Amino acid sequence: MLLTIDVGNTHTVLGLFDGEEIVEHWRISTDARRTADELAVLLQGLMGMHPLLGMELGDGIEGIAICATVPSVLHELREVTRRYYGDVPAVLVEPGVKTGVPILMDNPKEVGADRIINAVAAVELYGGPAIVVDFGTATTFDAVSPRGEYTGGVIAPGIEISVEALGVKGAQLRKIELARPRSVIGKNTVEAMQSGIVYGFAGQVDGVVARMKKELAADPDDVTVIATGGLAPMVLGESSVIDEHEPWLTLIGLRLVYERNVSRS
Repeated sequence: MLLTIDVGNTHTVLGLFDGEEIVEHWRISTDARRTADELAVLLQGLMGMHPLLGMELGDGIEGIAICATVPSVLHELREVTRRYYGDVPAVLVEPGVKTGVPILMDNPKEVGADRIINAVAAVELYGGPAIVVDFGTATTFDAVSPRGEYTGGVIAPGIEISVEALGVKGAQLRKIELARPRSVIGKNTVEAMQSGIVYGFAGQVDGVVARMKKELAADPDDVTVIATGGLAPMVLGESSVIDEHEPWLTLIGLRLVYERNVSRS
């Protein structure tokens, strides 16, 4: 079994692979204050419930692949792999790790590991040219060339950030449930805010992707647009440009990078 861990700014997503199939997944909050020991206990609690794994920490785990956008959590996870999974091959995505995707950026080291991993999975699953739209703490748009190169992207405030900002800065507004309203024209303040979020972000996605397609390919229709991230379902039904929805894109990318650095080394 391969354990994959994608640490985002808000949530951490874990996936368990049996070969190429993801057989279990979990989503937990990202807490930069957690120590390696606390993370080990958390992992043991989650995986101890799975029928294919033993109750002892590490039983059944044959490999680990990790990417993180939070440096302090990456540091603690590195300690977890050293102390609790010492005999298990582990790949932590950082400069020097083989991905198979050239990064055509002014400073490749500043690109988030999760964005590169998404590009790896996009190339493997759909080929290039492609655009990955990841609905996380930020909404990111990442471009993959026809030759499978990571060529850059766009970063915009995420859905949850926008909702929180409205609740904090709006004198008569408050935090709301992220849900699709009955109609575009809201009949109350909550529905009006929900409409702004759902249809506003759908419009943002359509507009940004349309412009990226023109720069990415001679024929914009050749570009595959893949949506991922925990909040993608909020926009899927309203966006006109998304071709594929792959909720485990980053975990699949981690599996591929693990194979390229361990299994096939």
